[in-house]
Amino acid sequence: MNNNLRLIVMENIKDLGSKVDLHLQKMLGVEESLIIPIDEVRFNNGEGKIVLKESIRTRDVFILTDPMNHSITYKMYNYYNHKSPDDHFVDVIRTLCAIRKQANSTSLVMPFLYASRQHKREGRESLDCAISLQEYIHQGVKNIITFDVHDSNVQNAIPSSSFDNFYPTNILLEKFVTTEDVENENLLAVSPDNGALKRTRFYANMLGCELGGHFEKHRDLYKVVDGKNPILEHEYIGKPVEGKDIIIVDDMIASGESMLDVARELKKRGAARIYMFSSYAMFTKGVSVFEKAYEEGLFTKVFVTNLSYIDKEALDKPWLEIADCSEYLAKIIYTFHIGGSVSPILNARSKVLEEFAKN
Repeated sequence: MNNNLRLIVMENIKDLGSKVDLHLQKMLGVEESLIIPIDEVRFNNGEGKIVLKESIRTRDVFILTDPMNHSITYKMYNYYNHKSPDDHFVDVIRTLCAIRKQANSTSLVMPFLYASRQHKREGRESLDCAISLQEYIHQGVKNIITFDVHDSNVQNAIPSSSFDNFYPTNILLEKFVTTEDVENENLLAVSPDNGALKRTRFYANMLGCELGGHFEKHRDLYKVVDGKNPILEHEYIGKPVEGKDIIIVDDMIASGESMLDVARELKKRGAARIYMFSSYAMFTKGVSVFEKAYEEGLFTKVFVTNLSYIDKEALDKPWLEIADCSEYLAKIIYTFHIGGSVSPILNARSKVLEEFAKN
């Protein structure tokens, strides 16, 4: 093999990593896997270590990891523990320590950025995202590659380092327009809150449809439930939605309760079909919440990517559509490897979407 690109695929992202590997083999014209085998060791007391099974000297190494994969378990004091995002973060640091800055270059591919929701500080609290980014750079990471980060301003924590935030918008919307019978003239894009307004406007531009409006979240500032102030009500500000097909856009679905509340409010106002879009679907309170809402007719489909782990219970649901981003991710890695410009792959409207927008 005459190229020096190598992948380190953590166990939390094996399925996507294997697909990326196959795409890169085709792009590079090779027939051997680019994945460096590693051992992710766990001792009985819960401590761990990472062992590289192959030399990485002179290699351009890309570490792929998914800190949101809660399905990985290990035995600790004779019981099974699920790996948390914190566990996955430490495994990345262990991997960087095993590399010991001996690779030609080391890039970290973390589609869902660890601690990205702890991106700002209010009062006496930690600033986890900034600290983790600084630690990656300290351990020798040259490039950080992520997708649809919760707040891109987190890159200010590492102002002199490479931080690239990509969006899977094309892939999600291509899946939408090729699987659903919709017309852009009867389609409205609605933002679930102020924070997602810019993202929703971008989706509307890509589809050639109208931006319908947004919801204002009124929270109870005197209570904290599951680490956040509970929502008292959603107030809709925008155009009439009666008889319209609606897309609701956000970066992630955590419990999904907020997005479902928005769908419920839109249905009260006479909306027709409701489609939800999110780069990540965590379903932190289980898939049954969405299953029940689907049976009630609150929404038609949920469109997500395979950039992060999706609960197996959700995979065969008729309301879930998963857009495969493996080729897109492989193109990004290949472009970084050859030192090319990423501008051509940064969300220019695809031909499929151009045709849809003309209709």
